[in-house]
Amino acid sequence: MRLRRRTAPGRSALAGEAAAAAGELAAGVSVVPDSRAAAFFDLDNTMLRGAALFYLARGLYKRRFFRGRDLVRFGYQQARFRLGAEDPEHMESARSAALAFIVHRSVNELKEIAEEIFDEVLKDNVWPGTREIAQSHLNDGQRVWLVTAAPGEIATIIAKRLGLTGALGTVAEHVDGAYTGRLVGELLHGSTKAAAVRALAVREGLELERCSAYSDSANDIPMLSLVGHPCAVNPDRKLRAYAKQRGWQLRDYRARRRNTVIGVAAVVGAAAGAAGAVALARRRKPAARTPE
Repeated sequence: MRLRRRTAPGRSALAGEAAAAAGELAAGVSVVPDSRAAAFFDLDNTMLRGAALFYLARGLYKRRFFRGRDLVRFGYQQARFRLGAEDPEHMESARSAALAFIVHRSVNELKEIAEEIFDEVLKDNVWPGTREIAQSHLNDGQRVWLVTAAPGEIATIIAKRLGLTGALGTVAEHVDGAYTGRLVGELLHGSTKAAAVRALAVREGLELERCSAYSDSANDIPMLSLVGHPCAVNPDRKLRAYAKQRGWQLRDYRARRRNTVIGVAAVVGAAAGAAGAVALARRRKPAARTPE
């Protein structure tokens, strides 16, 4: 499949439509009591402590998909993405880093590894409070979707394991069962998330004014503003101020309020840990050298 060159708005719409189409297939839900309302949850730092994509990258590193320094560089690129996500340079570097570790890899292989990584680390890093909110929507007969910049295949596995309806994620192009290293449109981020939710609403006959959305990041204001019931969960400072100004709901499950951007700390901390491990590995000298 070859992609036509598009303008940035065109690529954003394409990404949203592709995510909505893929998400629809992932749902597997045919009849629900409340077919006009749904809830949309951001993944990183909203449903999950930290960044799903970095957990995946770390799991792939353990399986020798790439070298330690590549993991450190990936963590750095994702941190820059969170801090300057509207900067085209940051967007491009984050996209390149995210695609680099799956190019030419099998789609089925990545799915199998993602299942393993969920059991190894992801399931123990789900925010209980956010999951309870999601379950309350399900109990009310509403469909519940994850909406994330993580690859759609990975997001769908997480949604399935949490008992949710499905997921809207970044759509990575694949041919003959292997990833090409290109995206269908753009990363599912910011206004592109809103485009995906809007496209899904059209497909599923949802009334957005009856829908809910949850996120920790000001980058998701376009998605939150799209629905009738927005909620800031573990919000960064910018989103907290924006939500208070507009009377949105606020939920904070963190033990302490921090003045740092939530999520960046997790990514940078993980990258720093990986950097330390790589540095120690590189210090291998003659056998006489003893550890400090």
